[in-house]
Amino acid sequence: MTSKQRSYLKGLAMTMDSIFQIGKSSVTPELTSAIAEALEARELIKITVLKNCLDDGCSIAEVLAERTHSEVVQVIGKKIVLYKPAKDEAKRKIVLPK
Repeated sequence: MTSKQRSYLKGLAMTMDSIFQIGKSSVTPELTSAIAEALEARELIKITVLKNCLDDGCSIAEVLAERTHSEVVQVIGKKIVLYKPAKDEAKRKIVLPK
């Protein structure tokens, strides 16, 4: 992913609300599968890491990206933004700049 594409995705994520919250149980298999499903449907999602979670945002973002085969767009404090393009070209909602 180029810096121009990452910047474009960051701009889209600015107006989004978080659809997942990660708490003290951290990353569970159920959470991972739910995030994978959300990425299939939306392509770009924002996740909040709550204060009672002992892991830091960067490590959680890397684990989630690896398990869901997505890319980390950005991690700012307790906010994580993940992106995974749709498998079918016709179903893509987000078209990245070249």
